[in-house]
Amino acid sequence: MPATAPSHHPRRRRRTTRLLAAAATVVTAGALAAAALPASANAGESHRGHGGHGHGRYQDVQLLSFNDLHGNLEPPTGSSGRVTEVQPDGTTKTIDAGGIEYLATHLREARKGNRYSITAAGGDMVGASPLLSGLFHDEPTIEALNKLDLDVTSVGNHEFDEGAKELARLQNGGCHPTEGCYTDKEFEGAGFPYLAANVLDEKTGKPILKPYWVWKQKGVKVGFIGVTLEGTPDIVSAEGVKGLAFKDEVETINKYAKELQRQGVKSIVALVHEGGFPASSSYNYDCDSPGAGDGISGPIADIAKNVTPQVDALVTGHTHAAYVCTIPDPAGKPRMVTSASSFGRLYTDTTLTYDRATGDIARTAVKSANHVVTRDVPKAPDMTRLIDRWSTLAAPIGNRAIGYVSGDIDRGGTESPLGDLIADAQLAYGKTQDPETDLALMNPGGIRAPLTYAASGGEGDGVVTYAEGFTVQPFANTVNLKDYTGAQLIQVLKEQVSGPNEAAPKILQISSGLTYTLDLTKTGADRVVTDSIRLDGAPIDENATYRVASNSFLAGGGDGFPTLNEGTNELVGADDLTALEQYLTANSSAADPIEPPAADRITIVQ
Repeated sequence: MPATAPSHHPRRRRRTTRLLAAAATVVTAGALAAAALPASANAGESHRGHGGHGHGRYQDVQLLSFNDLHGNLEPPTGSSGRVTEVQPDGTTKTIDAGGIEYLATHLREARKGNRYSITAAGGDMVGASPLLSGLFHDEPTIEALNKLDLDVTSVGNHEFDEGAKELARLQNGGCHPTEGCYTDKEFEGAGFPYLAANVLDEKTGKPILKPYWVWKQKGVKVGFIGVTLEGTPDIVSAEGVKGLAFKDEVETINKYAKELQRQGVKSIVALVHEGGFPASSSYNYDCDSPGAGDGISGPIADIAKNVTPQVDALVTGHTHAAYVCTIPDPAGKPRMVTSASSFGRLYTDTTLTYDRATGDIARTAVKSANHVVTRDVPKAPDMTRLIDRWSTLAAPIGNRAIGYVSGDIDRGGTESPLGDLIADAQLAYGKTQDPETDLALMNPGGIRAPLTYAASGGEGDGVVTYAEGFTVQPFANTVNLKDYTGAQLIQVLKEQVSGPNEAAPKILQISSGLTYTLDLTKTGADRVVTDSIRLDGAPIDENATYRVASNSFLAGGGDGFPTLNEGTNELVGADDLTALEQYLTANSSAADPIEPPAADRITIVQ
């Protein structure tokens, strides 16, 4: 893209020590480890000069945190831009939330009066981003986080969507290796450290990024250890994690907690890009009712119960859920575990009481709460300027109309209307490449936002713009065709609810003509009723060959579907957004918009 005029607001840099390659150099995953980590992590001095209060021996330290921003600089739309709040009488209401202009205002207001204030994040700051950020390889989001005064974050699985080389560039700066500079200034990179303690270079066995970081302010020291989920390779394309090894979260955190202790850092927070599932979707649900940790399940519960008591709090993410829980550590002592939903809709404000005598956190005094990033506060002017500047660059591409809808097409539910629409689009695209294509399968996690009827800009209600389509499918996966036997196809459907997906089923979205029954009263693979599987009304023939369209992530066995990697006669097509665009353009008009699909292809027994 051509260069544009420079920004009118010079950035104050808080450059952390560079641990990877030089800024202008794009390095390989193997070369990342060549920038070997020092024996001790560099400490970062606080950059804020607010007031604050201590009480002699004890000093309150404010920890502001959020997670899973996914490049949502503009206020997210539809259900992605709302949170649920439970009322005193037990009823619930929804609140519009999110947008970097509002998040900046809320965080800056929260910091006032707190000299000892740290802002940390739990990963997935970038990746699966709307077009405003994703079109520019998330440089706008890194710039916004710098302005937001983010101190530190863990990596998440989406930080690896474009591979280790691109993650190194986001940390260190430099123009994109193929697209170059988007403005007349070179991209400066993150002014905060990305932590990846459990992500190792396979050749050297060393972390590719800093494993931990220490915040210091007037004798107060707080260490941060950052990890992503060990299962990252299962949910990221193989190319994105090539040459990398992802280690156990608990073992890694415990290892580096000991190292920090040896350095005299006894107050430790773990930034863990793995999460849980609270018993309520309301952000202000009392997670400790009836008892500590009783209101949450999922991977983070097991992690929290096993991470060493030397860690004083866990900031988590990945599941896009909102919770503030105390889960007992291995010594039976309560420990705070938090998550602030996703897309910048919430932030968590935690008070850690630092004991100057011991250098540790007095955990009996820890307090924490999630707060809504409401849109009834003034927008942060610097963020508005940032959005305007990047929007000007994106507008010629993003504002183009690609289709029309008669109402909201949602992505929620076991089978979603938008999932059906995308599967139909991939089937239609598949048939243009090979008329023998029989069906299409779509992973629900690849659908990042709903299609909303209300206009997101000046395009008018019901108009689907390229930017909105990009927000729905931002990964640039290709649509691939493969041959499978009927027996393999049946096995794929059973893998939705068995193996790695047994505890948390991943129900594929299916194209028109494919139907079956999902019996949730049963367990494991039996939940897919084999005799019910039909294609255009006919039973699946285990010995016949079926031509299946899916995105390249699924076709490679992603999301716990190893059988999809066993297909033959592969044909690689265009990207999945192109398939959606072609389908919307061919099947809708202003006078005859697409209606939301009925989502009735899977019969669910509960």
